[in-house]
Amino acid sequence: MKVLIVGSGGREHAIALAVSRSPRVDKIYCAPGNAGIEALAECVPIKAMDFDGLVDFAKKEAIDFAIIGMDDPLVGGIVDRFEKAGIKTFGPRENAAILEGSKAFSKELMKKYNIPTAGYETFDDADSAIAYLKNESKYPVVLKADGLALGKGVLICQNEQEALDGVKEIMQDKKFGDAGNRMVIEEFMTGREVSVLSFCDGKTIKIMSSAQDHKRAGDGDTGLNTGGMGTFSPSPFYTDEVDAFCKEHIYQATVDAMASEGRAFKGVIFFGLMLTPEGPKVLEYNCRFGDPEAQVVLPRLKGDIIDIMEACVDGRLSEVPVEFEDNAAVCVVLASDGYPVKYEKGFPIEGLDKFDEKEYFCFHAGTAKSDSGQIVTNGGRVLGVTALGSDLTTARKNAYEATKWVSFDNKYMRSDIGKAIEEVE
Repeated sequence: MKVLIVGSGGREHAIALAVSRSPRVDKIYCAPGNAGIEALAECVPIKAMDFDGLVDFAKKEAIDFAIIGMDDPLVGGIVDRFEKAGIKTFGPRENAAILEGSKAFSKELMKKYNIPTAGYETFDDADSAIAYLKNESKYPVVLKADGLALGKGVLICQNEQEALDGVKEIMQDKKFGDAGNRMVIEEFMTGREVSVLSFCDGKTIKIMSSAQDHKRAGDGDTGLNTGGMGTFSPSPFYTDEVDAFCKEHIYQATVDAMASEGRAFKGVIFFGLMLTPEGPKVLEYNCRFGDPEAQVVLPRLKGDIIDIMEACVDGRLSEVPVEFEDNAAVCVVLASDGYPVKYEKGFPIEGLDKFDEKEYFCFHAGTAKSDSGQIVTNGGRVLGVTALGSDLTTARKNAYEATKWVSFDNKYMRSDIGKAIEEVE
């Protein structure tokens, strides 16, 4: 098979590694890819939102299977375009990708089908949002830009003034662009956050291993929200009891709800859960692998990912096993100092040759090749250093040891990824 992966980050590098292990795959392309993915795939300089360019390339190269890694092209309808061109594609169609594309849609879906989530109101203009915050709201409160905002369009406001400033930021100053044309104001939930990825074929859902992300830039969950500074899998807080509740009230209920709405979901649903004192509730849905969650979940996947993905597209997921190794993984993101606000790039990276891709992995997120062929930093999140271990404590120790192998100017990372593990083990 010839496979095309669309995307350029650490998630796509993790997907490319999983695909490269399939005996069914002869050739992998990645558009646009990055300097790390180049070791596994032929990278082609076509941007993820250049649908015409991607379809033309896929037809010209007789691509057998396409995998869409990123949210923007999925929400924009790339799967519909590929399918129209006769290319089998893994990922939800546009009418199903709205599950992530619109916070208002997903909240209304959960309300209609009694899927547990936080109470909320939706607003189309700043004035009505401000009036609500002044008269109705309890604090703290959560403001969410309706559309895609690179995982950053969520503000937790402790008081009225912070909330009013947040409305200005989202709806008036348009900090997140058109994503802020509508806004959801949501009750603040307390508890542990857990991420659960799943494969879906429109009717059947199979859960992957749980994970737990660290969104804030600084130690102790301080600083600004980022795309994710590290993660671990499985989450010790995702117990058998939580799993049983979610299978009954959230997972299958979501797939059935989307099917009932005429929006059959084929691909990956990412469930962002809050384990509240009243039980698990949905914090958010994503319509693709998480980043960096993919970097700790996919290295633990047993079997052939192409078999699973094809079964999702064909509507026969019930026939294919989805199983994970009985081990653990921890990913520590190496970022450019100053991320997510302002940072320099173009610094040479040393030490990348030390990872064996069996127990130790270095997934490239923001890297490029210089004119001389040297791999250099090219983004805020540069690398995801991932290590396996027999348990979470061992995996965490291994991951932090491996971060020492890599060096570049302005390297920054959190020192407490997975620290919560110690409370359990």
